[in-house]
Amino acid sequence: MNIKKHIPNLITLINLFCGCVAIVFVSENNYLMAFYMVCLGIFFDFFDGFFARLFKVSSPLGLQLDSLADMVTSGVAPGYVMYSMFLNSGHELGTNPAIAFLGFIITLGSCYRLANFNIDTRQTDSFIGLPTPANSLFILSLPLVILFSDSLMVLEILTNQWVLLVITLCSAYILNAEIPLFSLKIKKFSFKENALQIVFLIISVLMVVLLQYMAIPLIIAFYVLLSIINNLFLKK
Repeated sequence: MNIKKHIPNLITLINLFCGCVAIVFVSENNYLMAFYMVCLGIFFDFFDGFFARLFKVSSPLGLQLDSLADMVTSGVAPGYVMYSMFLNSGHELGTNPAIAFLGFIITLGSCYRLANFNIDTRQTDSFIGLPTPANSLFILSLPLVILFSDSLMVLEILTNQWVLLVITLCSAYILNAEIPLFSLKIKKFSFKENALQIVFLIISVLMVVLLQYMAIPLIIAFYVLLSIINNLFLKK
């Protein structure tokens, strides 16, 4: 029995476990622990592929497991968070609690993204559309911004159902949009060839130091915006 070939799949299942635990924490309104569990799941999501390549044991089973685990950690969990945020928000869209189910549009968008990613041969070195882990971090960070921010304006914005609906629809769209996003992988130790990645990482670190949890959604938005600007320059 070759134990090596099972290690990546085991790591993928740990990612799935982290997503399940995150959902439990969301149900208890413990958004901080839910965020940490999703971060842990994304960490394992990165290393399952790393070890699969290291041990040269990539398989169709591993690909399917990876998507199914991501569906929970980066699909169901953020959808459930947005559902919960709708429930805890104002009533700009009406008092019908069924409105909160609109939050699961994120889950539907994530599902479509993951299925399409498995058959899209263009996304080997970079991404087209926002990856589900990045989108999940964006959504999971929003309750933390509310929790740790002292700004009444931020509180009013993120508890407005119209704003949450716009975020939900934009989230589902950007997951599947035909927008090339630059790769964060640094393949050669050359500033000239990796200037975009290095600048992005430096600014991201500064934002985390200065803004803490508030920085997370801003970093994801900055990543998309920087990619769009980079695409415009590449076309010239």
